Parts: sequence; structure tokens; C-alpha cells
Amino acid sequence: MIGEFRRDGYWTDEVFYDFWAKNAREIGDREALVDSRYRVTWFQAKRLVDNLAYAWVEMGIPKDSRMIIQAPNSVFGFIARIACERAGLISLAVYPYLREKELTFMVERTEAVAVAIPHLYRKFNYLEMYKELRKTSPYLKHFFLFEEEIPASAPEGTSSIIKLANQPVSESKLSILDKRRFNAYHDVGLLTSTTGTTGLPKLVEWPIAPRVCTSKSRVDIWNLTKDDVTLALAPHAGGAAGTLTYFAAPLVGAKTALMEEFEPEGALALIEKEEVTAIGVVPTHLVRMLEVNEKKYDLSSLRFIRSAGGYLSPQVAEEAEKRYKAIITSDLGTQDVGSVSGCSVDDPAEVRRRTVGRMLPGNKVRLLSDNGKDVPEGEPGTLWFRGPHAPAGYYRDPEATAQVFNKDGWTTTGDIVKLEEGFLWIMGRAKDMIIRGGQNIYPAEIEGILNEHPKVTNVAIIGYPDKEMGERACAFIVVKPGETFTKDEMISFLKEKKLAAYKLPERFEILDSLPFVGDSGKVDKKALKAALEKKLAGA
Repeated sequence: MIGEFRRDGYWTDEVFYDFWAKNAREIGDREALVDSRYRVTWFQAKRLVDNLAYAWVEMGIPKDSRMIIQAPNSVFGFIARIACERAGLISLAVYPYLREKELTFMVERTEAVAVAIPHLYRKFNYLEMYKELRKTSPYLKHFFLFEEEIPASAPEGTSSIIKLANQPVSESKLSILDKRRFNAYHDVGLLTSTTGTTGLPKLVEWPIAPRVCTSKSRVDIWNLTKDDVTLALAPHAGGAAGTLTYFAAPLVGAKTALMEEFEPEGALALIEKEEVTAIGVVPTHLVRMLEVNEKKYDLSSLRFIRSAGGYLSPQVAEEAEKRYKAIITSDLGTQDVGSVSGCSVDDPAEVRRRTVGRMLPGNKVRLLSDNGKDVPEGEPGTLWFRGPHAPAGYYRDPEATAQVFNKDGWTTTGDIVKLEEGFLWIMGRAKDMIIRGGQNIYPAEIEGILNEHPKVTNVAIIGYPDKEMGERACAFIVVKPGETFTKDEMISFLKEKKLAAYKLPERFEILDSLPFVGDSGKVDKKALKAALEKKLAGA
């Protein structure tokens, strides 16, 4: 596969640091990164990266060692990630909300020798948490803090990332870093983690070549240039903001602004202040921003909105485009199997709001029926794909990898989709599919229709067991403030949309809000299913 993707031009020898170095040479005086405390140009950013990477090597941290980076959106969070690559260290960037349960597993599985963390964030003491984790790990030796001053309570081996990055290193000494350069194809260059609703997340290993390949494809479909200003509103450790800001923006020298703590008014104010052209959000952020009067802010710079990590209703997308005068883009991909498809900013509105676009360059696709046969065009089938945008599998878990990728590299997202005129339409997740009396119900189809209702702000369709039919569908509805919505209204609306009778939800629950998986923006359907099962058991 490496030979194939290199021959076809999808994979190159480039690593992400190459683009930071290129920007430092060619547009060094332009701003690269901005947060509430720091502003750095591309020239300054490269120097900070080199200094920090050199300091880590001087400390004796061996090449290919693993470092966990648990940082809110911040300039030095980005610097730490790219400095890991520069030093030949394998980074694992994780969400700030993860705690001991998930992190114990990550520390043990990766045998991480170092962590990059805030001391305190959102009133939580990360330093104390990792001091406890260190007691169970013989490998964890270094704590690097995103603060200039080290607290007296810090254990031995604690340093300031900011001070290390600001210790000058002569150019002649940087050759040691060149010797630790990752091979873009054969080395594990970074790790990502999946979002789990229960149990432990999986760790996904990536050579750098597929991440660069995907980033180039995103640059093309977003028409991204050095004149763009991207903004991370979602956490940069995830794909919703990270793909746009950490991975894609440096390829063209676009500036990135980072909002440490999301707040709707603050987000709009930051767009105005930094003249942001593109934002990375999960749907929850967008819904909350639309509750604010945008006319108080000058948002004329905003060109497009990249929403990912959860379902964005066409109704919300339409409202955002109308009020912000910016284009909504959608795409398909997962941490487990990689990037599949995406909409271009030049696609018609109906395509961008209702499909996940065309397959990314190099990706091959098959839609298979339950018996493994290819389905006719326009018919729903399970999405299988193979291409240069996929990871190498699960870290140190060949058995789990073999369950996801077959010997020829084909894998599935688990989505039921249909392909029409080259565009992928999501019908639902195979695991979420409801089988009622032998007939398949795809929740995403019903959710998409109900999200168009003027009284509805969010909806989730869940299957529940039934003695007669096997399963039936329940609709969990979040209604706009001040509105009322009945089951009869729901049924009438779905019938008006010509939805088949067997697909009509037979239970109806009104909620103040849907549960989400941490900061990921994904609806926690397992939590909804558990709550419904408890309610049914009580009845």
C-alpha cells in the first residue's frame, strides 16, 4: 500500500514540521498563532518549536518515546504538538475533560514518558491527577506545564514548556533534530484517541503521510490560503477543530486563533477581533452561537464553517448560513478508519447541507448489502472504503486492527449510505439501525426530517426492544424555548414528508437537552437508550 500511494502521488516524504519551516522562511513576519495571552509569527513559532524539541532531546528523552498532550486550545498546546514531531517523539493529544479512568489506560498502553498539561484548568488540578497516575507507571518521568512558573507542589521532573521554548538554541545544534526525523510512511508519527461513550477509548496510530495527504485534500475543498484566519472553537485534540487548524492551516501558512474556553458571545467577538475566515466547531457550538444576536458583531470576514463530530441539522445549517453569510461544509471520517469524503465550499447549498460530499482523492468505495453484495446506485448499503487517508490501525493491538481493516486495507465506517451522482448520503449507523418487524429503519433519515420542523432544535431516534415487532423507534425531541410540540404534530409532519408508516416513531419523549459525549459534540445515544430501558422497566 505504501508503494501504491507513493507511486500515485498521494503520499510524500513531507512531515508537518516542513510546512512550519517553509512558512518561517517565506512569510516569517506574518502571524501564525494567537490566543488570549500570546501572539507569535511563523518565524517565532518555528524558533519556539526548535527550542522546545532540542530541550527534550537534551533531557535524554529517547526517539519514539510517547508524550500525552492534554491542553486546552492555546498557542503552546500547538507548539508542544509540533515540537514532538520535530524531536521524533510520538504525541497523543487528548481532550481536557478526560480523567483517571481513561488516562490510566492511555499512560499504561503507550508507556508514556512525559505529559504536557496545565497545572489548573476549569478549577481542576491536572498536576495532582498525573502525580497519582505516576504512582502506577514506571515510565512517566517528565511533567511539562503550560505555565511560566512551576508550583512548589510540583514533583521532581516538572518543567515549564514556555521557559524551555524560550531558551535560545544555535542553528548549529539543530542538526541533532534532523537525525530524529520521522519516516513519513514507516514510522508511527502520532496517536489519536477515539471517543468512547462507555469503557475505554482506543488509540489509533498514524504514519504522517496519510495525515498530510488528507490535510492537502481539505485545503483544496476549502480553498484555504495564507490569507485565511482559522479559529478553533472546538478542542484542537479532536477532528472538528484540529483538522482545520492544526493539520490544514500550516500547509498554506494560514493564521490560527485559539479560544481556550468556548462561550458564544466571546466566540463572535473573537471572529470580529481577529477577522476570522473559517471556524472549526461541533454542532453544539453552532446552536449556542445562534442564540446570540450576531448583529452586534462584524462577522463579514467569515467565509466558511467546518462543523464535524456530530449531526448538524439542515435547518441549523441554513440558519447559520443566512445569519453569518458564511458557507457550511460537511464531511465524513472517523478517528478509527480515517477520512472518507467531503463537500467543497463551491458545492450547492442542498449538497453541503444534506450530503457528506464526494470521496476524497484516492479513496475507493463499495456499498454492500447485508449479504456482502454490491448494491445498485441509489440504494442504501454499508460503506466500505480503501485509500490513502487511513491510519495504520490500533496502537499495539494487531487483533483489534485486523477486525477493522482486512488484509487488502478495506475498512468500514459502519455507516449506511447511498451514492447518488457521486455524492454520499448518510442514512444512519449500522449499529444504530432499528429492525422493526423485519424492516430496516435508519435513525438519521427520521432525524434529518424532524430537524427541519420549525419547533424542533434537536432530535435523536433510538430503538427499543418490543416483544411483537422486535424493535420500535422512540423520538427524543428538544423543542425551541417557548414552544410546545406533541406526538400528533410529529406524526403529521412526518406523514407530510411522505415517510413510510413503519418508520414513524412509536414513543415520544421531550427533553430539555440531549446528552453529549464530553466536548465531542456527539449525541450519547447509549445514555438515551439506557434511560429509556430504565423507564420501560419501571413501567
